[in-house]
Amino acid sequence: MSTSARLASMAALLVAAVALSACENTIRGAGQDVKETANAVEGAAQTVAQ
Repeated sequence: MSTSARLASMAALLVAAVALSACENTIRGAGQDVKETANAVEGAAQTVAQ
């Protein structure tokens, strides 16, 4: 494999790694949003039930 091909492969792997790490943070944030929404709905249901 030539040097330029290796550099291109390494660059592609680096870009993929950065993109995947960004996805992890986005998914984690979405999970927190869903959890907070569920807590708010539960709180509203308890208020209505009283």
